[in-house]
Amino acid sequence: MKYDFDALPPRRGTDSIKWNVRENELPMWIADMDFAVAPPIQKAILERASHPVYGYSDIQEEWYQAYIDFFRDRHSFEIQKDWLIFSTGVVPTISSSVRKLTSPGDEVVLLTPVYNIFYNSIRNNLRFAKEVPLRYFANSYSIDFPLLEEALSSEKAKLLILCNPQNPIGKIWSEEELSEIGRLCKKHHVIVLSDEIHGEVTKPGVSYVPFLSVNETNKEIGFAAISVTKAFNIAGIHTSAIIIPNKELRAEVVRQLNTDECAEPNVFAIPASVAALHDSHDWLDEMREYVERNKEYVYGFLEKNIPSFVAIKQEATYLMWIDISKLTIDDKAFSSFAREKTGLFLTPGSTYGKGGEGFLRMNVATSLSNVKDACLRLLKAISYFRK
Repeated sequence: MKYDFDALPPRRGTDSIKWNVRENELPMWIADMDFAVAPPIQKAILERASHPVYGYSDIQEEWYQAYIDFFRDRHSFEIQKDWLIFSTGVVPTISSSVRKLTSPGDEVVLLTPVYNIFYNSIRNNLRFAKEVPLRYFANSYSIDFPLLEEALSSEKAKLLILCNPQNPIGKIWSEEELSEIGRLCKKHHVIVLSDEIHGEVTKPGVSYVPFLSVNETNKEIGFAAISVTKAFNIAGIHTSAIIIPNKELRAEVVRQLNTDECAEPNVFAIPASVAALHDSHDWLDEMREYVERNKEYVYGFLEKNIPSFVAIKQEATYLMWIDISKLTIDDKAFSSFAREKTGLFLTPGSTYGKGGEGFLRMNVATSLSNVKDACLRLLKAISYFRK
């Protein structure tokens, strides 16, 4: 490998949310990576920082072209320039869109278990989360389309927030599944907001399917929130994009983004994004290979040492989803116990809504040595828990 992902920069004492833990604790929870960013990104940020004025920034032509080129090259998806809108983040985009496209008391449909912050964006705006649990059978997930249509048919259902790929289960939705979601949402006059922030963190040789790339129906009734922040480990830069082919829908979303003051880039947002999209493909591909090796280690360790725990086979994200239901369904109690007794900090699955009970989420975007340490701590926690 060109890049050394075993050598991690020290993060304690750097104001890191993830690493603001006790000295003996190993944080494997929040979704950011411990790897040093790609050198072109750091170079772009340092070059911009060398200029002694940090005033308001504008969105340059190269930002649009970087996204257009990236999606054409990696996904064979042609994005038009006027479809692209800057936003300070995927979560601000979601919260702003909930405010604009729904009214207090409306329902926002979710396929669960799903990223927990979706619930915040919905409930903080006095809307209701309509949960549609995914089918879970033989350690695999699928969409219960009759149940989804039942939720969409409610007169209060106005918006579906899709997670594509799905966090925390790590599933890439197929073209057929995305087409059926679009068909049902058009039938019931429900808009689709597809959160695709994990889209580039996929298994080597595997690509996710952008919701809008599937057909004209999806372009008509949907839009996508995308960002370089997850795949290139620059969440603190606060930069993202929205793809909105539908002109009328785009006008509504843009108006609310400006009302909410989340449509203007900071001084590092544009150069960092361009450097990621244009110049950091090799880093991204090597990172995916390294994360997949970490996953393979966990799969093997659990199979050999903790066969009652099952890590769901995944195609995307660096967040492993571990079924612990044969030990306990109370994932919150076990995760708290494991942290107290061993220092291993994982996220309880019930954080992610219906269907998450009896699971743990583990972030393996760290060194293999940390992953091995986490596995040993998990084994120790189980032995203590059974006593």
